[in-house]
Amino acid sequence: MRHTRSPEGKALPTLREPRAEDGADIWGLVRSCKPLDENSMYCNLIQCDHFRETCVVAELDGEITGWISGYILPYDPETLFIWQVAVAKTARGMGLGNAMLQSILGRDACDTVRRVQTTITSDNDASWSLFRKFARVREAEIDSAPYFTQALHFRDLHATENMVTITLKQQMRAAA
Repeated sequence: MRHTRSPEGKALPTLREPRAEDGADIWGLVRSCKPLDENSMYCNLIQCDHFRETCVVAELDGEITGWISGYILPYDPETLFIWQVAVAKTARGMGLGNAMLQSILGRDACDTVRRVQTTITSDNDASWSLFRKFARVREAEIDSAPYFTQALHFRDLHATENMVTITLKQQMRAAA
């Protein structure tokens, strides 16, 4: 399999839709990417199977090095919710997170998408950096507000999750 190469000559991961067979490897990747919340392996299998059109896997030399799970909100077909982003330590610093987001938005399943949403805790610098970069690249507006709060929703067992909304420009969406 031929890989795209970085300016430094390194092979870059191939992006593709996940398959159910990827579920266990994705589960392992997420577990290795602390402090990401772990889902059950079954959850990752379902994501790979039922939501494959809005999820993406990055693969390099047969190993899954990146994963984004997402889905279009059932009550709002213009909003793609990104559930989780995981990038293996060996693949960090390549812009893989942004490339995976762009890949999902370029699919037919996302033709109606005008907004990208995700939730991020205040201390998750890597996620804030990724989504701010994504908004910058898309020349899109980014807003955030507390959504699932530590006291009300998490019984003080988890930090508040802020809803981040990125409103895409129409012409940028079409160019994906």
